[in-house]
Amino acid sequence: METGSLFKYLTTDEIEKINYEKDFRQYRRGDILYHEGNRISGFYCINSGIIKVYKTGFDGKEQIIRFAKPGDIIAYRSVLSNEVACTSAKVIEDCQVCFIPSEILTSLVKTNPAYSLELLKLACHELGEANSFITDIAQKTVRERLAEILLLLVNDFGVDDHDYLKIALTREELANIVGTATESVIRLLSEFKSDSLVELNGRKIRIMNLKGLEKISNVFS
Repeated sequence: METGSLFKYLTTDEIEKINYEKDFRQYRRGDILYHEGNRISGFYCINSGIIKVYKTGFDGKEQIIRFAKPGDIIAYRSVLSNEVACTSAKVIEDCQVCFIPSEILTSLVKTNPAYSLELLKLACHELGEANSFITDIAQKTVRERLAEILLLLVNDFGVDDHDYLKIALTREELANIVGTATESVIRLLSEFKSDSLVELNGRKIRIMNLKGLEKISNVFS
């Protein structure tokens, strides 16, 4: 779902108000935008770069929920529910964001029905993705989940002219999406390479056989 389309439901006056109130911020890889458990005073619209949204387990291990890319908004649900953040957000590719105060979002929801409906659709879409993720964790093998994650990364970020994913992740980050140990991801990527499904170049992954990954992932079963 293209979250950037939300702003097309705003009036000229509403856009001008946002432009006046927003705070333009730049972050480097490794920077934290907010921590789970803290109260957030606004939400973020991603202009460039990539941010990972994750939860931290009791053992300190991260579980990556999603990646936010240009056009996405994050932290809006905590603002709407007036609750502390249920996730953390960390930069994995230098980014530029607009921070918009919570009062702006609350006002838009109250006065702009079309915008409110699209925001509700976005929240429902993200909930649906979360439900699918829970099902995968429960029913799919780690091998199937890794193949599916690679396909999702292709869909969300695309590949370059040489078929390398346009997002470069560490093995630990991949493991934190799949929900497994880093060692398991390293072993499975090596198997995928041996099966000519991917090529590996540091953190960069080249997709060699999309159909083969689809077959392993059981995405369409």
